Amino acid sequence: MTPEMFDIYDEDANRIGTASREEVHTAGYWHQTFHCWLVRPEGERRMVLFQLRSSSKDTFPDKFDITAAGHLTAGETIQGASRELQEELGLCVPFDRLSLLFTVRTDERGTVRGRTFIDREISHVFGYASDWPLDAYTLQEEEVSGLYEAELHELAALFEGTADSLEVRGVLAQHKDGVGIGGLSQANSGAVSVRTVAKEDFVPHPDDYYLRVFELLAKI
Repeated sequence: MTPEMFDIYDEDANRIGTASREEVHTAGYWHQTFHCWLVRPEGERRMVLFQLRSSSKDTFPDKFDITAAGHLTAGETIQGASRELQEELGLCVPFDRLSLLFTVRTDERGTVRGRTFIDREISHVFGYASDWPLDAYTLQEEEVSGLYEAELHELAALFEGTADSLEVRGVLAQHKDGVGIGGLSQANSGAVSVRTVAKEDFVPHPDDYYLRVFELLAKI
């Protein structure tokens, strides 16, 4: 299989070449990523959507994360990277409909299946208001195990440290054979999964990253 290649950058964000995904996460090269958070209006409330990462991911498997996100491949633009919405969620949105929230650098590390990774990202963070119910999305099984949502202010309280846990509801991805994670059948593709989660169940982006996202999503 041809390795996935990324453009890599120095500390001043100057492009210095390309490297494979494995090399990028082993050596800790800076690279670019696309993040898009979806929010669902519900009367006066705003429900924030977030994905449950697949257990096969090479970074932060089985953690809750950005609604849709991905790395820019070598030579790819941010506009092109917005393909992640359709690939991961089945949602096709013109790039000019997305709201740029901010651009941020993060340096995150961890160990998966005995291998240490260094994930240094220059992330372009977008938001989009979608009125689709959770069971309307088509989840990319290889990337996304489930799609969940929680009320924006309750989610913010979790990262502010004023709440220890939060009950969230979601739907699980369906296996290609029609059986979903946890035994859900194709006939139950809209079945609701309810979980109690803590901050530690999310990818460890900085707290101020999450809080800034929630603040700006409230204005979309």
